[in-house]
Amino acid sequence: MKFIPVNKPLLTKSDLISVNKTFKSGWISSSGKEIINFEKNFSTFVGHKYGIAVANGTAALDIAVKLANLKKGDEIIIPNFTIISNALPAIKEKIKLKVVDCDKKDWNLNLENLKKKITKNTKVIIATHIYNFPCRVDIIRKICDKKKILLIEDCAEAVGQKINNKKCGSFGHVSIFSFYANKQITTGEGGMLTTNSRVYCEKAKSLRNLSFGKKNRFDHSDIGWNYRITNVQASLGNNQLKRINKIVKKRHENGQLYYERLKKNKNIFIQPPKNKISKNIYWVIAILITNKQLKIDALKASKILRKYGIETRPFFWPMHKQKILKNYNFYRSNNYKNSDYISKYGFYLPSSLDIKVSEINYICKIVNKIFVLKN
Repeated sequence: MKFIPVNKPLLTKSDLISVNKTFKSGWISSSGKEIINFEKNFSTFVGHKYGIAVANGTAALDIAVKLANLKKGDEIIIPNFTIISNALPAIKEKIKLKVVDCDKKDWNLNLENLKKKITKNTKVIIATHIYNFPCRVDIIRKICDKKKILLIEDCAEAVGQKINNKKCGSFGHVSIFSFYANKQITTGEGGMLTTNSRVYCEKAKSLRNLSFGKKNRFDHSDIGWNYRITNVQASLGNNQLKRINKIVKKRHENGQLYYERLKKNKNIFIQPPKNKISKNIYWVIAILITNKQLKIDALKASKILRKYGIETRPFFWPMHKQKILKNYNFYRSNNYKNSDYISKYGFYLPSSLDIKVSEINYICKIVNKIFVLKN
């Protein structure tokens, strides 16, 4: 029985040639023209003036929050249903954290809930695009501008996504991206910040490089990090960026195949190919079990599908259930019913760029076989 992984990176011959060329140049560390070009090319693609390449998406978030110069009493708002990376900068900076429950259909932070959480102490909102459809970051940007809140747009999963034909990543005062192996484009590990602010750009470049002093290099000007990316990684990113539109198109096509084969199953929910503001980018093929009578949750589904050679991943575990975050007493309420449900009953299926139609057909056949309500 063939094993179908949940995701594997697609590296082409031109990717290998690009990386090999960089190796031969000798510029293999954190300096070189590939980094400069990657920052320029990527920020141009997104629609921002400046790009700052870093070690990973979590590093990008650390730097982005540090740009806000937060003080005691300030607050950060993040989605409750997200990766824990969104919460970590608040903990590191010892800043109060608030979380917002997600929407039932697109799984992004609920806009009305967000508005209720904003106070005069809110200084940063991290608006994360979750899985496939974008959050209403276009509306959130207007709120942030009015209330003088720094908007960090987390596009780790949304490279190439659009809202009403405007690129995701162009809405944030600062936007962050990830180039992990399962993302739209990959540098193995790696990340990026983009912005239209020259001040933010210069500060971010300093923070990623230990905040070395200008007059005396080893008299450091701030508490920074070694969050640099390598020239080798950047060369891979540059080469993959050349085909980003083809990658986005291919993922959408694969997602549509899944949708057509699973949409009639009334016991599960798969997001449609588009909504009012965007196309489904199908970064992951996300499935939500809707019929509790099946007595199958995401964990049990994963074990069953594994027996058929199909690897899956569960949805994110929400912030209010994280053991480590409970130690910080951030939450006054445990009423996050949408996050509770989708984290228990949501999982995603294989979505590699080079997945075969025959493999999609097989996976959907097994999924429809499993999720049947037996009398």
